[in-house]
Amino acid sequence: MHGLFTVLASSLFSTVVGQLSLPNPPVIPPAASNGTIPSSGTPNPQWSTLLGNLIYFYEAQRSGRLPSDNRVGWRNDSALQDGSDVNIDLTGGYYDAGDYIKSTFPLSFTITSICWGATDFGKGYDDSNQTAYLDSMLRWGLDWLIKAHPLDNTLYVQVANGSVDNNYWGGDEDIPTPRPSFQINDTSPGTDVAAGVSAVFSACSNLYANRGFGGVYQSPAALTDTTYSEILLNHAQSLFTFAVNASGGQALYQTSVPSVTESYASSSYQDELTLAALFLAWATNSTTLYQQAENYYSSFGLSGQDGVFNWDSKTPGLAVLFAQIAQSGSSLDSNPSRWQEEAERYFDRIVNNGGPAVETKGGLLYYPGDSDEASLNPALNAAMLLTRYAPMASSSGKTASYMNYAQKQLDYALGKNPMSVPYVVGSNPNSPSNPHSAMASGGDDITNIDNSPEVEAYVLYGAVVGGPDEKDTFHDMRSDWVQTEIALDYNAPMLTLAAMHVLNDTNDPYFTALQAGAYVRPQGAPCDAAIKDGCGSNRLSKGAIIAIAVCISVVGVVLVSLAAYYFLVVKKKRS
Repeated sequence: MHGLFTVLASSLFSTVVGQLSLPNPPVIPPAASNGTIPSSGTPNPQWSTLLGNLIYFYEAQRSGRLPSDNRVGWRNDSALQDGSDVNIDLTGGYYDAGDYIKSTFPLSFTITSICWGATDFGKGYDDSNQTAYLDSMLRWGLDWLIKAHPLDNTLYVQVANGSVDNNYWGGDEDIPTPRPSFQINDTSPGTDVAAGVSAVFSACSNLYANRGFGGVYQSPAALTDTTYSEILLNHAQSLFTFAVNASGGQALYQTSVPSVTESYASSSYQDELTLAALFLAWATNSTTLYQQAENYYSSFGLSGQDGVFNWDSKTPGLAVLFAQIAQSGSSLDSNPSRWQEEAERYFDRIVNNGGPAVETKGGLLYYPGDSDEASLNPALNAAMLLTRYAPMASSSGKTASYMNYAQKQLDYALGKNPMSVPYVVGSNPNSPSNPHSAMASGGDDITNIDNSPEVEAYVLYGAVVGGPDEKDTFHDMRSDWVQTEIALDYNAPMLTLAAMHVLNDTNDPYFTALQAGAYVRPQGAPCDAAIKDGCGSNRLSKGAIIAIAVCISVVGVVLVSLAAYYFLVVKKKRS
């Protein structure tokens, strides 16, 4: 009954009673040329516009029947039969990236990140008059996740088949069918995704309950709705219990749903379990859950890790959240020093180039492997965590160091880079003009997506693209999905950073210094997972590298053998 009740309750309250009224007339993104005009005042108009554009992108990614206040005129109702194969309404939600898949795992991380940011820097949304749009954007995703959780031990984790969807390039009115619905349940569990969705429900319940972290943080965005907060919290508790106690045990969700492997396979579930316990502890003021989160952190060996923070790897954010709770004055924890030490060990390695990440020549934080197919996302997520943590740092020197490094990464993403490209579509004339988006391109020839049509049909305002390669080179080609694809999670850290700058920065974003023509497409072709044309004949394949390594090994063995023969036989005879 829980699942049925909450779905009905959400339809009654979340979209009718509690949702904030949107501005009338609606706020429409200005032309990219507006991004060359210096501004002044508090809040800064350019930062406010950027924040609004970043939210607007999510409206362009909406699936289902669009509301009457839809601002994206070129979008249509779409995928109105989603869920019909399982007799459940799974319409709505967001298309994940440049195609038409709906994926629960990355969506949960995306909205967790946004709710967390709006809890810490929510006044930035208020001051820029974007809170109503934030509310609308969050509910569009959260209401779909509620639909995807119809029963305590059932969660739908993907709609549409990736192998079919990836072969379609066209508008939103001819999306291929059927679009199968994939679920986890009590006997076919997915600990990672169940815990991840529990975390998003808790994080957003905190936001809608105006449950901020106090201390060095301001109040959350002004969208309090206690009824909606309770609905979200009920789902969070149910899903956490499911994640921990499924009769099928604890497992990665691709074990139960192999179809997700080609899109969003998970590498672990320990970080999601810890994050879910921690957000739920804060939402319910539960000492038991807080201690469970601490035990998870210790027993799972999460301390000392230094990888990326993203949809698959939440560990770097855990110490920050622990520290926020500790500095809040809550009875859950009153000693932030342990978590300061843990967080600062991680951040000091970043700002002091201690690895495993390196900086490109242009200054972009780059994680080999993780950054290869979306270079900006790891850097912006690091900048977002640095910005969030900096006010809690153990010294003023560290606060300054973390803020300066975060600013460096943000400036890079907004145009202070070797290509002079602000990597947010529509923010400046030098922004990418060919994002890899089947909807926005206006084309339907998958064999010629770069030239059909020659000019992108629609401006996908506010979309953060994948970003340049490790040499800071950006080709702005639709077919090069590595560099130009857009995705829900790419925008999430930029939203939090922009909201913080609305609050605290009277200076314009870097891109206002760039006039039209600053970007010049580089010669040649890319060399990445999407396009190999630029790799050159001198670039060895993986097979060639392995063959050479084998040859070197064989030669080494022969040389060692000859040396041994010389010393043991030849030299002995001479002596």
